[in-house]
Amino acid sequence: MLAALAIAQDEHGWLSRELMEEVATVLQMPAIAVYEVASFYTMYNTAPVGRFKLTICTNLPCALSGATDAARYLQRKLGVDFNETTKDGTFTLKEGECLGACGDAPVLLVNNKRMCSLMSNDKLDALIAELGGVTKS
Repeated sequence: MLAALAIAQDEHGWLSRELMEEVATVLQMPAIAVYEVASFYTMYNTAPVGRFKLTICTNLPCALSGATDAARYLQRKLGVDFNETTKDGTFTLKEGECLGACGDAPVLLVNNKRMCSLMSNDKLDALIAELGGVTKS
């Protein structure tokens, strides 16, 4: 089911209720089972997101290595809080559970595909600029 949801999300950008029901039908399982999985894991988008979903790990190892400060910096820079999208639709900021790279903390995941490590303010600025974002100063 995890792979089917990931493929559906990659093709459609997010998992609508109808799309999750379709996945359930294809997998011949109850729709509620698909909803439960999709709503549990932060890698799945159950609402539309920006062109770039930035998920920053705030678990203890990352927090102790500066993730809390990095998250606050991103919130100010992008002008959004967690689970919000910038007005131009470019970025959605998410808080993530352990991304499995504690030695590289703080870490950030771009669109569930690209891991960015040791994210200082300078590296966050460079990432936002690379992704073409217009942000607050």
